[in-house]
Amino acid sequence: MSVRLVVFDCDGTLVDSQNGIVASMTGAFESLGLAVPERGRILSIVGLSLHEAMARLADPGDAAAIPELVRRYKAGFSALRADAGHAEPLYDGVPEAIERLAMRDEVLLGIATGKSQRGVARLLERHGLAGRFATIQTADDAPSKPHPAMLLQAMRATGARPEATVMIGDTTFDMEMARNAHAHGVGVDWGYHPGGALRTAGAGSVLGHMSELDRVLDGLWPAAREMSA
Repeated sequence: MSVRLVVFDCDGTLVDSQNGIVASMTGAFESLGLAVPERGRILSIVGLSLHEAMARLADPGDAAAIPELVRRYKAGFSALRADAGHAEPLYDGVPEAIERLAMRDEVLLGIATGKSQRGVARLLERHGLAGRFATIQTADDAPSKPHPAMLLQAMRATGARPEATVMIGDTTFDMEMARNAHAHGVGVDWGYHPGGALRTAGAGSVLGHMSELDRVLDGLWPAAREMSA
């Protein structure tokens, strides 16, 4: 039986981390006396690697400050995580969907995210999801989305073919990455980019709730079987 690979983005797809992201980004810019991007702009770059995100958010004349912005953002986000009162909740239906897929013999799960390996490990441990994912690709290991490297590496690690690989994400960067890797893209409408933009970027479907994922996958994979026959 051929491998079927389901790869999830993290922020905006599995976990609601927007308040921590905005607070940490605001703190980084303020600490250097730079103009703070408005909340919508900050959330629009979620999913990119930190360096790429800062390059898009900073004014052109502040390019030299990007490495320090990255460092201060990481420090601020780490401090938030250390606060017992700080919450990054999973979205409704996420744990159940992961458990259902993990029980299917032919399915392997993966992650592709702009987070670091350390950040992903902490997140999965906190939510009891450690060990569920066969491959975890991060900004530590590959160029920023929408470059296809994260998905290509995930496919190589698991032996999955592109037509049997599905990327689940909330941003156009996720959908463009899927398209660049010749994989399927499935969007979610509870994250940081609107559903219409996800479809334009290549999403074949946009979920309104994670409980819809099984039905969408079952609609995709018969096509994968035909293509690989």
